[in-house]
Amino acid sequence: MLNERFWEIDFLRGTAILMMILFHLIYDLNFFGVFTFELREGLWFYFGRLTALIFIFLVGISLTLSYSKSLKKGLSGSQIGMKNIKRGFKILGYGIIITVITHLLLTQGTIYFGILHFIGLAVIISYPFLRFTYYNILFGILCILLGSYISQITIESPYLLWLGIAPHGLYTFDYYPLLPWFGVVLLGIFVGNILYENGIRKYCIPELGKNYLIRRMTFLGRHSLLIYLVHQPIIILILYGLGYAEISTL
Repeated sequence: MLNERFWEIDFLRGTAILMMILFHLIYDLNFFGVFTFELREGLWFYFGRLTALIFIFLVGISLTLSYSKSLKKGLSGSQIGMKNIKRGFKILGYGIIITVITHLLLTQGTIYFGILHFIGLAVIISYPFLRFTYYNILFGILCILLGSYISQITIESPYLLWLGIAPHGLYTFDYYPLLPWFGVVLLGIFVGNILYENGIRKYCIPELGKNYLIRRMTFLGRHSLLIYLVHQPIIILILYGLGYAEISTL
């Protein structure tokens, strides 16, 4: 079925959404001085990174599923590529809106190239890699290694920020450059092409999609972009209503 969704993918994405909301709540409580948490290292740092890792890895798997469905619909390579470009620019556009909002409202920490910017760009450039399986292991590892290397380089110009070369002293709340994170997408594409070859699940698991709890989680997973866009304003408004946040501190 072309419209089939795999509950386990939506469940994992829904789990990541809940992890993200928890992490951003902790971040906001720390930012507004309600409680003090160590976010640059230790438990919460790795919790945040794990959350992003799950999201980005699932981007790769989801791209393979979309690719398989497009092939089954009879779309040509150029049509699939254009579909990815349009989808990527849409997500990138949301990222740019976040850049503008954080620039206007925050005294520091403007988000110049956050996770939505990255995902949008990754979707745009992903098409040539979707037909590969094992090669994506090599490409993914190379991206991760190269990203680890160039992250040590600092320059005065901000124009390579998207790639992973940041200006000295950069301070931003959310930064996911193309390198090394595109490597995680490529590894997701590899796994997607192995486990869901031609859009068909290649392993056996219980069909739990109708379970009440699973359905709640998969609902979150299916609406992850919308939840991502609205959850932070909601958290801040709640904290503001409780008297824990002041707009002047933004």
